[in-house]
Amino acid sequence: MEFLVVVKRDCETCQMVGPVLAGLKEALPLTLYSQDDPAFPEETGGARDDRGLEESWRRKIEVVPTVIRIEDGEEIDRTEGWDRNEWQRITGQGDLGAGLPDFKPGCGSRSVEPGMPERLSLQFGGMHLAARAIEVAEMEDPMEIAYDRGWTDGLPIVPPTDLRIARMLSGTTRKPHEIIGLIPPNLAECSIEKVAISAVMAGCRPEYLPVVLAVVEAALKPEFSMHGLLATLGFAGPVVIVNGPITKRIGMNSKGNALGQGNRANASIGRTLQLLIRNMGGGIPQEIDRSVLGNPGKYTFCFAEDEDDEDWVPLNVARGATPGTSSVTLFHGDGVQGCVAWHSRTPEDVSRSLAMSLLSVCHPKVCEWSKALLVLCPDHYKIFQQNGWGRPEIEAALRDALKRPGQELIRGAQGVPEGIDPARAEEIVDKFHEKDGLLVVRAGGKGAGQSAIIGGWPAQRRVEEIKIVSQEVGI
Repeated sequence: MEFLVVVKRDCETCQMVGPVLAGLKEALPLTLYSQDDPAFPEETGGARDDRGLEESWRRKIEVVPTVIRIEDGEEIDRTEGWDRNEWQRITGQGDLGAGLPDFKPGCGSRSVEPGMPERLSLQFGGMHLAARAIEVAEMEDPMEIAYDRGWTDGLPIVPPTDLRIARMLSGTTRKPHEIIGLIPPNLAECSIEKVAISAVMAGCRPEYLPVVLAVVEAALKPEFSMHGLLATLGFAGPVVIVNGPITKRIGMNSKGNALGQGNRANASIGRTLQLLIRNMGGGIPQEIDRSVLGNPGKYTFCFAEDEDDEDWVPLNVARGATPGTSSVTLFHGDGVQGCVAWHSRTPEDVSRSLAMSLLSVCHPKVCEWSKALLVLCPDHYKIFQQNGWGRPEIEAALRDALKRPGQELIRGAQGVPEGIDPARAEEIVDKFHEKDGLLVVRAGGKGAGQSAIIGGWPAQRRVEEIKIVSQEVGI
């Protein structure tokens, strides 16, 4: 049997127990390690030098002082801080610390200071990164190298050093080398580590990584058709809506300017997917990315739904998720079209106003072609809420308001060659397919009746092949 104790001078509790340690060292086979000064504790004649923190890292020390009991080379018990009864139990020595308080908490170990666990893991072999390192000369600028080699989206990236990657990986319990899918169009194997590298480049924090992983896994579902979305001539790119408690934990924005700039989580989560598709998948604009115009959301388009009203059914729950869980939903979306409806004061008026703007998605005379995402602002939602309308009533009213006589929509009607099949002239035609044709979410700031419409990708007309997808956020 032997004992090991880890201390540091910069800890009042460690200083207080110096005489106790001296007595234990005389009575027991005891090895001391000091994290900051091998001359400490003076009462014991000093300690072994652990300023490099290897022993503390290998022993998973979180608090000093820590007393560990070892038998046959294996740890069988430990205690942290100063607790007279615990020290006596572990060491088998009575009457320890006469004159000392019965209990005093310890201090944080230097090995768990911010960034230190990842640094030590890299240094002492606990983490092995598989990605090939890119050497950068001392006088070179890594960001300029990223531009020159085509690794950016046109904006600066954060250089993904080993330490930054390790810190990013600390945001998930999943193994770095786990393969989560094939990134189109090159169908390159994508590991958790590769996602973490892109997350570093995009500016994510480690706590965003579970959401990022859910986004990537959703985008790689065959029914989302990420390859097709990338290669389209149209405007669309992935739009990410995040639901659940995770949005508050990581500080996502669902309020004012939710669809715009200014929030790190919103911006960097969506950007990670785009960088991953570009750098791993080979989705280069004017090459595989064949969009005629694109849209600014192809830098990043990610926001949280406003779930502050307990009576509102969040998007993920409406799509089958368990209430209280966190998930992401990916939509194939164009840019943002505003619907300014200031004078509508009843739920029926608001529904009709929103429907008139929604009719323009893709083309006013084209129906059941693309889908749409309606982002309902607080002022419009308040009118619905005050009249007892929730998600079912709002969606039903919008569907009714979006129905039109086929004779107004057929090709050639109103002197416009675009339109639906003339054979449908006698029908009452829906603007969108009933299932998933129109997604309604809540977001934005108060003060103006201005909701947003995000038109969808025309390929969504193939409802059995191209689908909006959701993915639960794991850990």
